Order: sequence, then C-alpha cells, then structure tokens
Amino acid sequence: MKIALVSPYDFAHPGGVVNHILALDKQFCAMGHEVRIIAPASEAPVFTQIKGRFIQIGKPRSVPMSGSIARICLSVRLAKDIKRALEAEKFDIVHLHEPFMPMLCSATLRFSPTVNVGTFHALGGRPGYYISWPLFYYIMRHRNRKLHGHIAVSKPAYEYAFKHVPGDYQIIPNGIDLEHFHPGVPAVERFRDGMINILFVGRMEKRKGLDYLIRAYAKLKAENPAVRLIVVGPGKVLRRRYEKMVKQQAIGDIEFVGRVSYEELPMYYKTADIYCSPATGRESFGIVLLEAMALGKPIVASRIEGYRYVVTDGEEGLLVTPKDVDGLAAALKKLVEDENLRQAMGSRGLITAAKYDWKLVACRIEEFYHKAMQNHSRRTRAGSSRPVKQQGD
Repeated sequence: MKIALVSPYDFAHPGGVVNHILALDKQFCAMGHEVRIIAPASEAPVFTQIKGRFIQIGKPRSVPMSGSIARICLSVRLAKDIKRALEAEKFDIVHLHEPFMPMLCSATLRFSPTVNVGTFHALGGRPGYYISWPLFYYIMRHRNRKLHGHIAVSKPAYEYAFKHVPGDYQIIPNGIDLEHFHPGVPAVERFRDGMINILFVGRMEKRKGLDYLIRAYAKLKAENPAVRLIVVGPGKVLRRRYEKMVKQQAIGDIEFVGRVSYEELPMYYKTADIYCSPATGRESFGIVLLEAMALGKPIVASRIEGYRYVVTDGEEGLLVTPKDVDGLAAALKKLVEDENLRQAMGSRGLITAAKYDWKLVACRIEEFYHKAMQNHSRRTRAGSSRPVKQQGD
C-alpha cells in the first residue's frame, strides 16, 4: 500500500501526534508499505528516518488551544500544494491525524480522491475542532462523509469525538516502541548517587499540573531528605515561574533539565525510581505513563479519564484526585518508603506496556485500512449500480 500520514502539527517540534506518526511510519516501512508524511514545518525536520519521504505543506503558527499551544498552519492557500501532492503520489490510503484540525488536514480531506481514515487523539476543547465558528462546524459535518474509517486512541477520545463527529469508530490505542523504551538502557550517570528520583516529563503547561507536583514534593522533601525531583520538558514562561517558586520556598534538589531528545529520553526514565504525572485533565491517553512503565517504573498520576485507561490504581501505580497536593504527597511518600511496592508495581507495568507494542498496534491499523478499503469499494459499487435519473422522470 502507498500510505499518506498527515499531521496538522509542526513536524519540527515533536509532540504526541508527531511521535505517533513517526512510530507508524517506522512500522509501516518495516512491513513493506510505501509511506509519505505530509505536514507543516517551521524548519526542516531532523528525523533521518523520513529523509526523502517528507512533504512539507504550509508554515505553522503558535495558536492557544485547549490549555495548550498548538503549532498549526492557518493559511487558506494550501489547495494548490495539496492537490499537487495527491496527484503526484496517488495514495491508496490517506490517514489524517485530527482530520478536522484546520487547515491542512481538513483541506486534504476535502481534496483527497482516495480512501480516507481519521485518527482522533483529543479530549476536550471546542467542536469543529476547537473552533466555534458555525460555518466551520457545518463544513466539518459535511466533510465527515469523506471519512471511510474513524479511529479513536482511547475510550475517552472516542466519547469526545463521537459527540461532534458521528461515525462507526474503532478504538486503537497509541503504541510504544519497546525497542527504544526498555529496561536495558543506561541511566543518566549524574543522578546515580543513591537518592530516590521522582521524574516528571512533559511540556510546562498549566494543565500538566507541575505546580501541584512541586508543592507536593516540598511536603515530601521535608520528611524524606533523600529524594530528588527531575523535571524534563520544554517551556520558558512557566519554567521561570516554577524556578522562582522553588527559590523563594527554598525547596532543595529540583533539577530542571529542559527539553531532551527522543534518543535521550529513555535514559531519564531509567534514572527514575518513581514516575509522576499530575495532569489536571484533557489527556486522552497516557503515553508518558506507558513509556515509564516500559522501563519498569511505578506510577503516581492523576485520576483522570485518559490515565485511568492505561493505569489501574493499585496495580501499576497509584492514582490521586487532580489538584490534590496532600493526596499527591501521600502517594509519593508511600512509594518512596516502600521499595518492594515500587518493584511490584514496576513489574506489573512491564506486562501492561507490552500490550501496547507498536508492532501490534501497527498491525491493527493495517487491518483497519483493509476494512476501510473494502467498505469504500462496496459503497462505490453500490453507488455506480443505482439507476441514472433521466431528464423528465
């Protein structure tokens, strides 16, 4: 099959959807498919695996969206480039990620003459996607007819998407590259000093809940001096605010690492004794939780829809009420003071993570493609067999 993987997000800035597409690309190429990635980019993507197969359409802009910042292309002058790419490549499948996110995905769906599949990743925000313009909402409903298959990455993502984009959905989760995230990777040497390391990985945005973690950690640190908090992820404005908070309250042993490469990331999970994600909501899935679990790390996370889909409370980790600083501190304390519990939860996490191996997930998506192509073929035959209405009838 010749497959187009279409991203609405800046492919020069890795994030959940970009990483999802890169993983699919890797698996599909290994399975013998011919793949192209279509996306906007602020600069040339650094991923060597897609060299010669990346089709850049549009320049992204930073847009506030659902408590986050999305880097998407808002240009309305993409039609010529989209039509040229579709005509030149002649895809069997066009797989759009967030298919109604303006402008690239929505426009590609409009012009695509082949079988179109959409994956819905989001949870929360505004319908259409995230834009309340009545006209855009109408266009979204109309273009939904061109989707021949709907995928949601989790039950919460399905429930959210179905309210705004009716259709027959199949839930196929995000995957994890177990060849990249595995217990055999080395730890970050400078943190191997006998302290108990608590790790946070994520963008520094309010909905990621890092401020609650810092406050919980301050309570924990007062009782357990031999703990350290390692913060990995990009962010400038909130990082300065968090660093100021740490300095004013004299909270010791918090390391702000900043952005790390995909290649380095498993080393930080390996370094951790506990992984913590205190997000406050709007997480449709818990990919960072799976990454930590794939290295055998116990989890402390918020009891929110997307995380409950991945972690069972008391099994792979402990789930706490969002924004509950005392509850978060108590859960961390429980794991800090019980090494056997950490090991038991980490072992169960390894078993759970194995179920999300990208090799298995990619096979499910490939099977879904074949189903969508068959459905499209039946629809086409049924449409062509209808009698033509003659003038005057």
